[in-house]
Amino acid sequence: MTGMRTPRHRARGLGAARSGTAHFWMQRVTAIANIPLTLLFLALLIALIGSDYGVARAYVANPFVAIILVLLVISGAFHMRIGMQVIIEDYIHSLPVKMICLAGNTLFSAMIGVVCIYGVLRVGLGS
Repeated sequence: MTGMRTPRHRARGLGAARSGTAHFWMQRVTAIANIPLTLLFLALLIALIGSDYGVARAYVANPFVAIILVLLVISGAFHMRIGMQVIIEDYIHSLPVKMICLAGNTLFSAMIGVVCIYGVLRVGLGS
């Protein structure tokens, strides 16, 4: 009687089972969030052309600018981690190597995010 089943019925329950949907949507959400944040960052850079460190520090000390920069760092680091995770999962087939690469990817993305946020806070707070 199993020969009478449709291909869809035989495949049901196999495969990814929607486990990649969350990553797919988070990557799209962070990509969309990065657009206005990057445009605001570029506007800041254009406004600071020819300025010295004191003027740049004064801009970054503004809470709105500091929040925009921190949000850009968080969104960018998270987007980078998700994108690299997809690449690692697709192209590295050895399970031990894949696990090491995924752990390294997460640690690297977190390190980049923490260092950038520290830089924004240090410049913004003037210490």
